[in-house]
Amino acid sequence: MSMVERRPTGVKRVFLRLPVYLYRGGLGWLFGRRFLYLVHRGRTTGRRRDTVLEVVAFDERKPEAVVVAAWGTHSDWYRNIMTSPPSAVWVGRQHWPNPRHRVLPPDEMAAVLADYGRRYPRSWRALAPRLGMDRELSESTAREAAARFPAVAFAPADPPADPLAKPPSPPAPSGQ
Repeated sequence: MSMVERRPTGVKRVFLRLPVYLYRGGLGWLFGRRFLYLVHRGRTTGRRRDTVLEVVAFDERKPEAVVVAAWGTHSDWYRNIMTSPPSAVWVGRQHWPNPRHRVLPPDEMAAVLADYGRRYPRSWRALAPRLGMDRELSESTAREAAARFPAVAFAPADPPADPLAKPPSPPAPSGQ
């Protein structure tokens, strides 16, 4: 049975949630850009939810961080951000309030996974069987994973047109 068929419980769940508590304690920078802390709203309760996800790709130029929903479209965080946008993201020391997000198309996702497998071959070989995937990352394996697991890219909200511009002056009082 693959990991994605059953959610973790007990000690495994506590272990997987440990990074959330480190981020809450201000120690998220210890993870560098390898993990992302996502704050979002529950789709039915509206309550704050947060999770830590592995970053499979990070583009400094944009900047943009890509994560994968390991439980596919059944991942709670994925379903929540499809209903309402995320509140905040932290990646390393960077904080993006109200970030933009987009779901990657399958071709882009396959390319991202192939790159991840080249950069972190041991991680891929350890993770792939838990996801019900082949340990050896081939083009067909990357395409199969892209079809089963959606990837989401997060980026900072658009910056103001001119960050150095002064705010408009208040209107002058009308006449006496």
